[in-house]
Amino acid sequence: MQGLKSLKDAPPQKSVSVHCINLYQLNQEESRSISENVTWGQRKRMADGKVSLPYGQFLGYEKGEDGLPKIVESEADIVRMIFRLFVDGKTPSAIAKQLAGQGIPSPAGKKTWQVATIISILGNEKYKGDALLQKKFTVDFLTKKRKPNEGEVPQYYVQNSHPAIIEPDEFDAVQAEIERRKGLGRPSGCGSPFSAKIVCGDCGGFYGSKVWGSNTKYRRVIWRCNEKYKGGKKCKTPHITEDDVKQSFLVAFNTLMGGREELLTNSRIAQQVLCDYSEIDAELEELRREIEVVTELSKKAIYESARIPVSQDEWSERNNSYLERHCKATQRVVELEKLRRERQNKILMFEGFIRGIESRPLALEEFDEKLWVVAVDTVKVMPDGRMLFEFKDGKEIDG
Repeated sequence: MQGLKSLKDAPPQKSVSVHCINLYQLNQEESRSISENVTWGQRKRMADGKVSLPYGQFLGYEKGEDGLPKIVESEADIVRMIFRLFVDGKTPSAIAKQLAGQGIPSPAGKKTWQVATIISILGNEKYKGDALLQKKFTVDFLTKKRKPNEGEVPQYYVQNSHPAIIEPDEFDAVQAEIERRKGLGRPSGCGSPFSAKIVCGDCGGFYGSKVWGSNTKYRRVIWRCNEKYKGGKKCKTPHITEDDVKQSFLVAFNTLMGGREELLTNSRIAQQVLCDYSEIDAELEELRREIEVVTELSKKAIYESARIPVSQDEWSERNNSYLERHCKATQRVVELEKLRRERQNKILMFEGFIRGIESRPLALEEFDEKLWVVAVDTVKVMPDGRMLFEFKDGKEIDG
């Protein structure tokens, strides 16, 4: 019948297969095009400083009428509590347990809180009203696989992009405290901002809180060197109280503020000199180029060895030289990235310290816990009872 073709007139099976492949490639290319357009639009919004949050599971904000983040006060109070508890000396684990114990649901609506959630909240710059955009990016437009952005695509940092829940100086103080606790190599938290900050001037150990007369009307909390009665030698430093520390801090801080303008100038100079990482970035860029070159050379060597026979010794020598170059460059990248993070953390520390100094009166009349966290590095208790305060700018002053 007209209009119908016999089997012998049908196109060969190979052509059908090729047609299917071409159709697949067309669909793939269309998906790529759509993905690239979406990505371009997202990056354009980022470059313009437009912030968008995953509101469904982001505690403290909802989408406002203008499309920007709007504070949800009931949730913001929980965020403020988390920061306050951390400043008070609590660990993320202890904070998670306390929130669950108070019946406060997690951002996902669950009864229990994950420690990772607390850590994420404490480190999220959006709570101080800023936004680091494109922390992650899509590496495969088909699978939608995403990975942390390690410099492969641009990042955008937008200051004052939306209302802040946490004051910038408090946020920066918390970041400095997070790094300080990491440096201790162990969890630090006994419910006090003094934990792991008071040091014995005799043996170098940390002071810890002890309760005297716990079941009597004379109950009181004192601080004493944790190593005092360990080993044969007894530390000569005395016990102290929190009131002792607070009063000595007021004396030391007010002494520090006697030269405020010089202090601020020196702190800014130190920040510029000690925290500059432009040379690190330049070396990182060279190393990443080296890694790319070595990777391509290695691929080329594998391709050529498949076409041109070479001896095993020659192949091993050539391949090992590429591996050695790659390993050396990669190891150096890891070292430099760690150094870069350390300098970035120093920037935060100095910023918090400078803001703390600028925003306080010349004479402090009562203990300021936030200032204590942001300004003091350690307090060394001497055998004669004196307290030597080392501030974040490196200055040491008797309290």
